[in-house]
Amino acid sequence: MLSRVPYPLIKGDKLRAYHHIKELSKQNEIILCALTDETVHPDALRELEKFCSKVYIFKLKCHKIIYNIIKSFLGKNPLQVGYFFDKKIRQAVDSVIKETKPDHIFCQLIRASEYVKNYNIPKTLDYQDVFSKGMERRISSASFFMKVVFRLEYKRLLKYEEHIFDYFDNKLIISKPDKDLIPHSNKEYIHVIPNGVDQTFFHPLQAEKKYDLIFSGNMAYPPNINAVEYLVNSILPALIKQKPDIKILIAGAHPSRKIRKMQSENIFVSGWVEDIRLCYAQSRIFIAPMQIGTGLQNKLLEAMAMQLPCVSSIMANKALGASDENEILLGNKPEDYIKHILHLLENEQYAEQIALGGFNFVSHNYNWAKLTDKINTIIRT
Repeated sequence: MLSRVPYPLIKGDKLRAYHHIKELSKQNEIILCALTDETVHPDALRELEKFCSKVYIFKLKCHKIIYNIIKSFLGKNPLQVGYFFDKKIRQAVDSVIKETKPDHIFCQLIRASEYVKNYNIPKTLDYQDVFSKGMERRISSASFFMKVVFRLEYKRLLKYEEHIFDYFDNKLIISKPDKDLIPHSNKEYIHVIPNGVDQTFFHPLQAEKKYDLIFSGNMAYPPNINAVEYLVNSILPALIKQKPDIKILIAGAHPSRKIRKMQSENIFVSGWVEDIRLCYAQSRIFIAPMQIGTGLQNKLLEAMAMQLPCVSSIMANKALGASDENEILLGNKPEDYIKHILHLLENEQYAEQIALGGFNFVSHNYNWAKLTDKINTIIRT
């Protein structure tokens, strides 16, 4: 049970679900139920039917979403749980479960858990990230009104993440730091299953270097917007003083109006690109100065697999676990990022050394097939 259709792979939860489905289908029959609040990509069904015996997609209607958010606001559930829940869709999911009689139910994210939590069938919940912590980190930078909303949502998410734990036989999460933040007394029983990176797709490519820095990701996602703002407002001005012609590529789907307005002679905002690999290959350094959010940054895995030297925040690396100054370069304040970037741009041999360290790191630690094998073992125990 998924809260989104896992194709195309433009968001972290879609990417994770897609590769779990692909790998699990090698040993299991997969029946997929997924929600959507947008038009389904024309290739989605064809792509997912490669791995699933049946695919059911349920449309969340706009007026129902608004109604259910208001209902959640007046009740106790988090707003995002309310956003994705619809009684009629639950009845349809009930019919699918009654008809197909699954041996195991796999639910990704607490957003979809209301649909399956009460079934007396072995169940696994993939928390993926700790939503409550991500929400808490957004409070400080929010407007006065949104502070009130985010604080309410944070408290509800905290209670819900604890509450939903006991409905599922197995629990998964993306990293140990996230596991440690789950507010349940038995959180030590959560299995840490990181994301992988598809190195048959993401691998070093030769291309003319057009950009000094690249940041990639879903550009409607608040932590990504926040990171780009930090890059442009706190890091870039000092870089321009040292290197006036520095070029930065902001690549990713759905750039917000705020991001689009940042375009300048130093900054290029691409929007959706058909093949992100070319963007990586045309860039010298990958930068991800993440300040908020939780979980493992897929963008870092991809850039490392493409053999780019990566500069990121200490916070983002807690989930990744790369070695500072060997496999990645870490910053905590603007001066750190500026120093790392200039050093990499001025010293090609050093840049190659960090890039190779990152490449070897993801090759050894982030393989989708090996990581998903652990899920097979968990659900069969």
